[in-house]
Amino acid sequence: MKNVKPLILLFSVFVAGTATSQIQNAFPDKKTRILFLLDASGSMVAEMGKTNRWAVSVTLISRMVDSLRFVENCEVGLRVFGHGKPITMRDCYDTKLEVFFAPNNHKSFITKLRQVKPLGFTSITQSLLATAKDFPADKNSRNVIILITDGIEECPGDPCAVSQELQRKGIVLQPFIIGLGTDGEKFKQTYSCAGRYFNAQTEDEFKKIIGVIVSQTLNNTSVQFNLLDNQNQPRESDVPITVYDAFSGQVMENVVHTMNGKGIPDTLYLDPMRKYDIVIHTLPNVVKRNIELQPGRHNVLPFETPMGSLALKVGGITKYGRLQAIVRQNGKMETLFAQDFQTTKKYLTGKYDLELLTLPRIFIPGVEILQNKTYTVEIPAPGQLQLTLGRDVIASVFVVKENKMEWVTDIDGTRTSQFIAMQPGEYKAVYRAKSETRTLYSKTTDFKITTGSNTVLTL
Repeated sequence: MKNVKPLILLFSVFVAGTATSQIQNAFPDKKTRILFLLDASGSMVAEMGKTNRWAVSVTLISRMVDSLRFVENCEVGLRVFGHGKPITMRDCYDTKLEVFFAPNNHKSFITKLRQVKPLGFTSITQSLLATAKDFPADKNSRNVIILITDGIEECPGDPCAVSQELQRKGIVLQPFIIGLGTDGEKFKQTYSCAGRYFNAQTEDEFKKIIGVIVSQTLNNTSVQFNLLDNQNQPRESDVPITVYDAFSGQVMENVVHTMNGKGIPDTLYLDPMRKYDIVIHTLPNVVKRNIELQPGRHNVLPFETPMGSLALKVGGITKYGRLQAIVRQNGKMETLFAQDFQTTKKYLTGKYDLELLTLPRIFIPGVEILQNKTYTVEIPAPGQLQLTLGRDVIASVFVVKENKMEWVTDIDGTRTSQFIAMQPGEYKAVYRAKSETRTLYSKTTDFKITTGSNTVLTL
């Protein structure tokens, strides 16, 4: 996998006055835009510690924004709701982008934030909808929303549906939601579907949560993919892996699973702000969806991938060109893989049905692939039918099995000379001249194919 070193985010708790130069961005090649979506409804003046929720929010957000001044490739913006109309008006569209994204706007951000006064109604759905136009058009940016509120939606709408749609369209990463002085369990049930939820009952909890959010926003997270054998040991490797954003479907990483020098699965670093769909490209694929990483921790993701091998061989000297077998999972019609003969391929342990594209075709049901074992299918070398046509004919070849005629192939009646590789056995050619208009002029000729020999047949 990629040999990428994590960039550690160093800060004690920035709100306590840590130097801004200690905060680093693990994604310097991408613009990180952080939009604060702040509740300024009337309830924000409720008591929190020695002051109120609004005053605490203004103080901590101001310190956070100030600490981000010198972080490389990071911009901030501010949208406020519930501050334009009194609560008696119940205005569900009372939301406004107060500070646009721009370089070095931290001072104006803090000035504007301190001018806002809590006044009105909680309108989260409409505010989330509006954020879609707050972020500049930039497909390479990391757009982050930090929603800070002390209330549940008071207007019609579904914040979770809006958040998920914004993520599906790739407009934003998974939002953060901070509930202030609220019923934590009730808020968690309401908002966990919209993003990563935190509950802050006190000012100290609020401080710690903001520190965690800064870390998760600007740092990456290590991931180890354990490909497990049938003893639940991570011994499988050398398999391609694709990592998708679970909401947008965008491919985030394409890697080949690798063991490091100590025989341990190597580490990959991913953005913890996303949820992921992981596809392990075994045969068949192993897929896990909506994987949420634990930020700041080494994440070990197990996948059950015990594998054995299937070897396909043709004995002797073959006159086949490219001969393949269609491999299907036992009892299923969907083609899993078309494997060439004279090759060995790994499959997940289990039963498979094989259709060998010989003439005639050979069906082998219920082939069982076992852990670290190779199941070998070997067929005899074909013989060759050397066919000469005296005139344009309509002809087919059949084999007799259990006293029944089974079709093998049609013959191109327009070619006077042709060679067809066929498995050893006894066959019948059924034909008539194309110019004949009566069925009774049909003929049947028996012939035999022997390994490594030419059988000459004239029709």
